[in-house]
Amino acid sequence: MQFGIFSVGDVTPDPTTGRTPTERERIKAMVAIALKAEEVGLDVFATGEHHNPPFVPSSPTTLLGYIAARTEKLILSTATTLITTNDPVKIAEDFAMLQHLADGRVDLMLGRGNTAPVYPWFGQDIRQGIDLAIENYALLHRLWREDVVDWEGRFRTPLRGFTATPRPLDGVPPFVWHGSIRSPQIAEQAAYYGDGFFHNNIFWPPEHTKRMVELYRTRYAHYGHGTPEQAVVGLGGQVFMRKNSQDAVREFRPYFDNAPVYGHGPSLEEFTAQTPLTVGSPQQVIEKTLTFREYAGDYQRQLFLMDHAGLPLKTVLEQLDILGEEVVPVLREEFAKARPAGVPDAPTHASRLAARADAE
Repeated sequence: MQFGIFSVGDVTPDPTTGRTPTERERIKAMVAIALKAEEVGLDVFATGEHHNPPFVPSSPTTLLGYIAARTEKLILSTATTLITTNDPVKIAEDFAMLQHLADGRVDLMLGRGNTAPVYPWFGQDIRQGIDLAIENYALLHRLWREDVVDWEGRFRTPLRGFTATPRPLDGVPPFVWHGSIRSPQIAEQAAYYGDGFFHNNIFWPPEHTKRMVELYRTRYAHYGHGTPEQAVVGLGGQVFMRKNSQDAVREFRPYFDNAPVYGHGPSLEEFTAQTPLTVGSPQQVIEKTLTFREYAGDYQRQLFLMDHAGLPLKTVLEQLDILGEEVVPVLREEFAKARPAGVPDAPTHASRLAARADAE
């Protein structure tokens, strides 16, 4: 099972000091966080893609390419690649290039994006979001698997005899996760192609996550890719830890109360009771994370959100030390104990290359 972190790259004032980091500081902090993730033994670093303030990661492949040059083992991913407002041709070429630079340590998570103004900035309409996601991925899927593509659709100019360059590393495209919070059509799309499904459940109760994951697993089997248990699932999560749980709650509360997304809404206690957010001791994080399996089944990737809401870099790095030293080793062991033999590991470039060789 893979463990890692994802960043949304928000530039948010620290509510305890009133100071807002510069864009440069925030970008450099994301790099430092990725390097720390590898240092403490995590598997994955993922960045979001945003084109509106207060976010900075507008060019994920640029950021990930820089991190690739400074890491050796870390899998580099996106927490959202906007399949709706990016040209599939550009996605195909950018991520194939990143594959070569990172020696295959690359995958990506596709998402529609839920910020309405972004769509017209890129010449699209949010009301066509689902249709854009379906058509654009159908083209992207072909561009990575066919050397010469002829294409005609609704949302871009036709292609005639087009070859995306560079070709995927070793002829194996990056693994794709389809990310969705609430759209069954995206779970269906992931199942149809036999790709991964990432349910970013950080704002949702277990009952909703269970419905979405079960839909994907059922349809994955329907399309003949394997049993429901063999479907490839990823989940999100949020944590803040201190040795003493009361200290964690006291320190994190002002960040929670003023966070751009959920601040000034439900209380911290209400939110932790209803969603995967865990604020407390490392043992509490371990115990709650292990419950995800009860409603999502055995899954392949667990990503935590840790660097948001104005938390200073020093604090985030401390959190990563705790995660890597005290939490993830226990989670690896406990998840492995209960994992049936037929449940696959998370796909990597090496494992997919080996699977292709075995099939030949």
